[in-house]
Amino acid sequence: MENKFNLTKEQNIFIAKRNVVDYIWKSANLEGIKVTYKETEAIYDGGIVNGLTVNNIIAINNLKYSWQFILENEDISCDFNTLCYLHKLTCDKLVLEQNLGVLRRTSVNIGGTTWKPEFPFKSQVKEELEQLLNQPEKTKTEIAIEIMLWIMRRQMFIDGNKRVAMLFANKIMIDNGCGIISISQENQPIFFEKLIKFYETGNNSDLKEWIYNTSIDGIDLNK
Repeated sequence: MENKFNLTKEQNIFIAKRNVVDYIWKSANLEGIKVTYKETEAIYDGGIVNGLTVNNIIAINNLKYSWQFILENEDISCDFNTLCYLHKLTCDKLVLEQNLGVLRRTSVNIGGTTWKPEFPFKSQVKEELEQLLNQPEKTKTEIAIEIMLWIMRRQMFIDGNKRVAMLFANKIMIDNGCGIISISQENQPIFFEKLIKFYETGNNSDLKEWIYNTSIDGIDLNK
């Protein structure tokens, strides 16, 4: 699975900043937050938007702060602590403070399937993450997609796992000039269908290939 884009880190940050509202809009809808692009843009710019719940507005702002953290802190490592901090940013004021940035302490149900994720233990999660990060035979694009899907299926946090998964994966992508993972609105029903199958089987091959073929965004700035 080759890298689709071979940008410098600075080029990738430039592209991400130009399109960050679009990424936030798509990510919010992926998490079931029904918001339009214009509403997302207005919230991002600090405007007042009528017709949305307070929690939806908070969620959009949290995604804004999370993206700012990624794009303005280039030297932050892709590790367990960063993963937990991204959860704290994305779910601030949306879950109880005691659940922010920590592994969940209760069981969870997944909509659309009877499958239940196993309970997350810190030492095991950290070991799994290290193994996924250190795969010299694979490109950074493939590693980023695998880690994104692993976080989604692991369901290690009480809420916001898909948001955190995409943010963490995109930090890997940006750090290595590989573009951005972004799932378009029209592709989201297909994504969820494939995600449920991945949840139930644990086999990420089909979903990983589909994301690679449909959901990597970028610009070849060298042309």
